[in-house]
Amino acid sequence: MYCIKCGVELKDSEKRCPLCGTPVFHPDIKQPKGEKPYPEFYSPGYDKKYNRRAMMLVITVFFALPVILTVLIDLRINQAITWSGYVFGGAVVFYTALILPWWFSHPNPVIFTPCTFASVILYLWYIEYMTDGKGFLPFAFPVTAIAGVIVTAVITLTKYLQSGYLFIYGGAIIAVGVYTVLIEMFLHITFDGASYFMWSLYPFIACLIIGLLLIIIGTNKHMREALKRMFFI
Repeated sequence: MYCIKCGVELKDSEKRCPLCGTPVFHPDIKQPKGEKPYPEFYSPGYDKKYNRRAMMLVITVFFALPVILTVLIDLRINQAITWSGYVFGGAVVFYTALILPWWFSHPNPVIFTPCTFASVILYLWYIEYMTDGKGFLPFAFPVTAIAGVIVTAVITLTKYLQSGYLFIYGGAIIAVGVYTVLIEMFLHITFDGASYFMWSLYPFIACLIIGLLLIIIGTNKHMREALKRMFFI
């Protein structure tokens, strides 16, 4: 005989499931007064999903109202979208990063992280378009895109790999060090007068040392165990 709710095997004399507490229906055992032999059907997932979507709809409406209001005010005063475009773009980035994932019961950061960086890139492009700037392609785009690749790679490896976290984080820290050197290089290309390797070598060396140290610890079993005992991980 098995529990009709969780499936655990039951003894013939048991009146309740020892695991989930569901009353056991047995033709030879009289049921306690007021208890039904079978649990009522209930789907908490449906109610939770419905409540989540209703709540997110309300949040979205309250979030969109002031943004729409700023656009209408801008159109009323200037007969064109001027300063309200920056408000709208910033609101889209904020919504994509912090609110949009809550529409889903199990949001996947591997998907939403690059979406967030993509929205940032589009917002930076809009700023350059409105201000007739020249720094999007040589500076803003590569700097933001590389940061998005690094963060997405770390999140993806951490989510789908069950081990080797020290190698992942060590490689990520080294990548951040290289990233600082690239930032200074893009600054030199975009803005005349900026020097090569004036400040970026310092964070690069620090990140290289820390990253290599984590990788070395990852390859040494005794050092890993000592680290676990020290930091309770």
